[in-house]
Amino acid sequence: MSFDALTFDNSFVRSLPADPELENFRRKVLGACFSRVEPTAVSEPELLAWSPEVARLLGLPEQPAAAQRSAYAEVFGGNRLVAGMEPYAACYGGHQFGSWAEQLGDGRAISLAEVVTAPASDRGAQRLELQLKGAGPTPYSRTADGRAVLRSSIREFLCSEAMHHLGVPTTRALSLVGTGDAVVRDMFYDGHAKPEPGAIVCRVAPSFLRFGNFELFAARGDQRILQQLADYAITTHFPELLDDAPLGPASYAAWFTEVCRRTAIMVAHWMRVGFVHGVMNTDNMSILGLTIDYGPYGWIDDYSPDWTPNTTDAGTRRYRFGNQPRIAAWNLVKFATALQPLVGDTGPLEDGMRAFSATLEHESLTGFAAKLGLASIDDEPGIELANTCLRVLQLVATDMTLFYRALADVPIRADASDDELLAPLRAAHYEELTPDAERQTCEWLRSLAERVRAEQRDPIARRAQMHAANPKYVLRNYLAQQAIDAAQAGDYALIHALLEVMRDPYGDQPGRERFAERRPDWAKNRAGCSMLSCSS
Repeated sequence: MSFDALTFDNSFVRSLPADPELENFRRKVLGACFSRVEPTAVSEPELLAWSPEVARLLGLPEQPAAAQRSAYAEVFGGNRLVAGMEPYAACYGGHQFGSWAEQLGDGRAISLAEVVTAPASDRGAQRLELQLKGAGPTPYSRTADGRAVLRSSIREFLCSEAMHHLGVPTTRALSLVGTGDAVVRDMFYDGHAKPEPGAIVCRVAPSFLRFGNFELFAARGDQRILQQLADYAITTHFPELLDDAPLGPASYAAWFTEVCRRTAIMVAHWMRVGFVHGVMNTDNMSILGLTIDYGPYGWIDDYSPDWTPNTTDAGTRRYRFGNQPRIAAWNLVKFATALQPLVGDTGPLEDGMRAFSATLEHESLTGFAAKLGLASIDDEPGIELANTCLRVLQLVATDMTLFYRALADVPIRADASDDELLAPLRAAHYEELTPDAERQTCEWLRSLAERVRAEQRDPIARRAQMHAANPKYVLRNYLAQQAIDAAQAGDYALIHALLEVMRDPYGDQPGRERFAERRPDWAKNRAGCSMLSCSS
């Protein structure tokens, strides 16, 4: 295996101030955007999984040969650096569960390098950062060991790729490497820590800059570095905002507006597919509008806007499914506060927040219309139809993914009987519909059918629209847990099977229907299938 074909261009470490201390020990880092640190070697790196699409983006083999797998495991397991790599851990802060946490930083993530890819027929050149998660301690590890366990690494690897194929803006994952070393974790924070298999994910994105990178320097009153960092972010990752004039208050305001717009698009997609991030702290919010830091996330099974997958969030449910748009806005306000020293007047920042609201509304209505198979729902009757749909979903425990997918099979004839209307949806219900629930559901389905008939849409085109908006396959919590259970026993086949299935979430995939089944009863309250802690 050779990395000679890769072009490294490490703009972050070249452009921004570095921590002068080179020794790797826990400390407060001042006046620097990053600390140089190398991954800590592991005993037996083994390449467990590999994303062909991400490899192709980077110019690496889609299917590594046996000899290559060993070499890749060495590099992406943190045991060897390639010439041109300049590893570092970034310095940032953040608001966690609504409270300012001061310095946080990459406590177990180490960025290896930035790769500038060759232009392809469907895209131009890209800048992609390679980052190892679980590669050992850094100056920002505080009391932690900088490692990651296999269970959380499997979840991050699979979900990064599943989200991409669902059309949700996200960071990507190149590889999953087993370390051969045990990592001690207290999974439930109940005093019962035990050793678990360790692993490392190589995740990939144009940048891993977060709101918290800017918050930290604003909170410290370090406007010089705050401006350096903002100038770097705009110049490197938002070149469309550049003109011949020097960067100034208007540039920073326009940038903030673009971050707001991208964040709104991301959250609208989360809501469309039933994804719950679980820990929307400002240090987990990407300036690129990408889903970042897959920790205690979850997928809605039976629809509930109050559901959170995070045990740490169980008391307040701050990061519950239905609250995600509001929390995104709250986080953007904190980001705006950090940028205010550069912008000055708050008016342009308020314009950015208005852009967030307008974009979120547009994307949500457009996405919902597609889910229902309608041309639009941006009038009062259309919005009421959507709101009623959400009420119908909560009449009894109803699987969100199966319900929307099955809507394409509900007849729209005016003379359709109740049984005909309800038959395609039966498999989505975790319990029998009550007579009142049946009545309300049929009333709503007839209202939907009436609007569909009024639009006079081509039935084939409508079905294609609905199938393109309503996935058949999502990375259900219980499926990920089954893959984890098998992997911890040494069997990685289900990881590969799920990766393959999630590459085509909107297709029917005959023979793979078992991956589209609703949550089984045994998984309803099982750890890993219902709720998860931040332990990873």
